[in-house]
Parts: sequence; C-alpha cells; structure tokens
Amino acid sequence: MTDQEKLAIDGGSPVVTDPIPSGVSGPSIVGDEEIKAVTDVLRSQQLFRYSEGSQAAQLEQEAAEFLGTEYTLMVNSGTSAIICALTGVGVGPGDEVIVPGYTYIATAAAVIATGAVPVIAEVDESLGLDPADVEAKITQYTKAVVPVHMRGVPVRLDEIVAVARKHNLKVVEDCCQCVGGEYKGKRVGTYGDAAAWSLNYYKTISSGEGGLVYTNDRDVYERACFTADPGAPMWTGENPLDDRRNDPFISQTYRPSEVLAAMCRVQLSKIEDILAHQRSLKNAFLGELDEARAYQFQHLDDPDGDTGVSASVIVQNKELAIGFEHALNAEGVTVGTIYNDGFPDRHIYSYWDSILEKRSPHPSGYPWKDPNYHGNVEYSKDMLPQTLDILGRSLRFDFNMNMTEEHARQMARALNKVDAALGG
Repeated sequence: MTDQEKLAIDGGSPVVTDPIPSGVSGPSIVGDEEIKAVTDVLRSQQLFRYSEGSQAAQLEQEAAEFLGTEYTLMVNSGTSAIICALTGVGVGPGDEVIVPGYTYIATAAAVIATGAVPVIAEVDESLGLDPADVEAKITQYTKAVVPVHMRGVPVRLDEIVAVARKHNLKVVEDCCQCVGGEYKGKRVGTYGDAAAWSLNYYKTISSGEGGLVYTNDRDVYERACFTADPGAPMWTGENPLDDRRNDPFISQTYRPSEVLAAMCRVQLSKIEDILAHQRSLKNAFLGELDEARAYQFQHLDDPDGDTGVSASVIVQNKELAIGFEHALNAEGVTVGTIYNDGFPDRHIYSYWDSILEKRSPHPSGYPWKDPNYHGNVEYSKDMLPQTLDILGRSLRFDFNMNMTEEHARQMARALNKVDAALGG
C-alpha cells in the first residue's frame, strides 16, 4: 500500500492539502451591484413597499416570470412565506398538516402558527417525504401536506401530489432550500397549490432574510396577501390587492423591507449563473467517483432538476458511516452527518423539543388542545425509525460558489479513497 492509498487517519497523506473554500450560494457573490441597489433605495428615502415603482413589486413581477407562475408575494422570511401559503390554501385550527421528519423546524412551526397541528412523517432514500408514509398518516383531520425539497434536491413530487389529490388534500411546497430547482421541466413549487421560497443567508439567492409566496390560484394569493399584511387593502400605489375579490381578514404582519427587495432583485438576476456553477461542481464530483462499494446515492426523481448545492450518499450501516465521516475529515473533506460535533442538525425532527413536547405559547395548550381540534397526535424522539436510520447513514457533501470543479473532484477522490479502504 502506497502512502497515497493509506488513509490519512492512519498516517497516510491526505487527498486535500489546501483547505477547500467555504461559502454559501448568493451571499458569496454579493458585489457592487447589490451595494448600489441598496444604496439607491436608501438615498431615495422610499422605504415602504406600497409606493410607486416599489422594489418589492418589481421583484414579485420578475420572480413570477422566472417561475412561470401567475402570482407572487414577497414577505419578510421563508417561515412567513410558508405561513402565508398554508393560510392561503385554507389551513387553520382543527386541521392536521403532514410535514417531513427531515426539514428545518420552521416548516412545522409555520403549521402551528396557522393554528393547525403538524403530523411528522417518514422520509425515504430521496431524503424527502415517503409517499407511503404520507398516505398512512392521513386522518379525517388532514388538510394539507408539505413536501420539502431539502438541500436543493426535489422530492418524489409526482407520487406525493398523487396521494394528496387522491385524498383531496392541499399541497404546499416548501422550496426554501431549493430556490431555482426544477422537477421534470417545471420549477419546483408549481406542482402544488402554493409554495414558498426563503431568501435567508444560506439560500440560493439571499437578501439576508426574506421570503416569497407563489401560486396560480387568485384566491390563495389574496388570502396570502391578507395574512402577510392586514393593512394591505388600505394602501394604494403598488398594491396587488387593488382589484381584490375576497374580503380581508386580520392576521400578522410579514411585510418586507424595500432594502431586502432591492438586494434580492440583483440576486435574482444572478440565479442562473449560481445554478450553473453549483451544478458544474456537483457534476464534477459525481464524474470523478469510482463505482461505490459501501454506499448508495440519494434517490433523485429528476437528477437534472436539483440546484447542485449538495450531494448525499447513504452508507451501508451506522458504524461505517461514522467511520467514513472521521476518515473523510482526516482527508481534508468535511461532510454533514447526524454525528457532527457541536449543535445537532437542526433539520432532524428529534431535536425539535418545543414541538415534540407540545410547548404552547399559551396555557390553553394551543394548537394541540384547541377546541376545534379533535385529533390525537403524539410525538417522541424515536417515532420515525426509518428516518433516523437513513439519516444516520447519510453523508452530505456541500458545494459553494467559492469552489472550483477541481475542489469538487478532490472531494470525490477522498470519498473514493475512504470507500476503497473501508468498504471491503
């Protein structure tokens, strides 16, 4: 065995000798264009979205053209976008909404914010909702299902939508981690009744925080608008509700800042370049891999549709996955796993203590003890064994805008080396 073949964790030479650059998607390419856009807004002193030539209104129009959808609404966060989308399709007290056990806690928190109860379902090798478990968890109280396109990869959307339609359920696509992704020729988010983007720091395009709701249903759109801003019908100018056909109702206020909208407009103009670069990194990584010995790839319904921000493999067993993680770190490649040191993965349901323990913001026990709710949802940290098993064997390789294709190939060569040594 040569020094190059010997694992670095055992004293061999690491594959990666110079650190692989860190970074994220949109924020890593913030430049003079974003700075000018924000500065121009500040100098104009027009900071309210209901003004002529509103940045938010222009972003909504540009995003609608990019998505190929009828209606879009900018809000102040991805969580707000999910809340508005859920309320838009009619979710409220007494309802249950099915969400995956692998997503950011905000997905389930948004359900609670509408007064509904989240029902947490298994994920499968797609790392998205398992359609069979979705169907198994449907009750007479189920109103909607929220498929989440995690880490830039679309879920088994055809199957999930088919289950939902069979049972007359609404579909709200959480596209917060898959902004710009596609599924069989259409943008993710256009298959359900409504969808949400996040414009958070870690997303494909970013204004630091922010979100977008989109739909092809005018009534859903208007309800989302009322949810986002109870005062919206009172304003003229760039107001999307000037020709409304539904009566307003009172909700929270998720109105965005013009500063966020101005920055996001520039970021949206760069989205195709971002997607192209990320996808080139992922393709370089996949193209450098040897035939797998001890792992399989994450299932992708549409390999060409994901945003290229990550690649996940699923190792044969938990112990081997831990060994892979340690060996890869020694080779100079950091991978995301359930076992990483520090704060546990925020995207795994078993760490959502506030939800699992049904901690209500009010002594009434809302929403689980809301008088409108007649179901009986129970939670526990080990309630989704399939999800915990799959995530416990998953290794995620992340790509970012500061990396080159050679960096991606180095990551692949490190995986080849570890797989050859540990895969038997």
